[in-house]
Amino acid sequence: MPAFLTGHFWSLNNPEFWVGVGLVIFFAIVVMAGVPKLVAAGLDAKAAKIQADLDEAARLRAEAEAMLAQIRKEKAEAEAQAAELLATAEAEAKRLETEAKARIEESTARREALAERRIAQAEAEATREVKSAAADLAAKAAQEILTARIAGAKSDPALDAAIGQLAGKLN
Repeated sequence: MPAFLTGHFWSLNNPEFWVGVGLVIFFAIVVMAGVPKLVAAGLDAKAAKIQADLDEAARLRAEAEAMLAQIRKEKAEAEAQAAELLATAEAEAKRLETEAKARIEESTARREALAERRIAQAEAEATREVKSAAADLAAKAAQEILTARIAGAKSDPALDAAIGQLAGKLN
């Protein structure tokens, strides 16, 4: 059984009674001084600050998510642009390769044509030299033959007739 339900508790000589009366007076003073209102106001202020912090955190989270979405979008755009640049570079490389092959083939064809012209010139020169050498050899042979004939016969009637005709044609 609780002590305040006994008769001894309510005696003015009981120190527990005075402790209880003091406690009740203390609580009355505390209530009259407005301490509960101050505590409630402090708790409300603390709750408002916590709510403001939560709101700020939610706002920052929303901003971070928006930034993340923006960064992902920019990343996707950058990847698409990089893929486009890569495709353009590959196309340019193929075009340059084709141009280089065409230039090489053209250069090879020109060099080949130049070599063929030089070979033809060398053949023509060799042919001329052979013809010239043959003509010189034929002329020397004719000279030797004529010299041998002239030495053998002082006058050749055919030769005299030919010289006579030349004299007539030259005048």
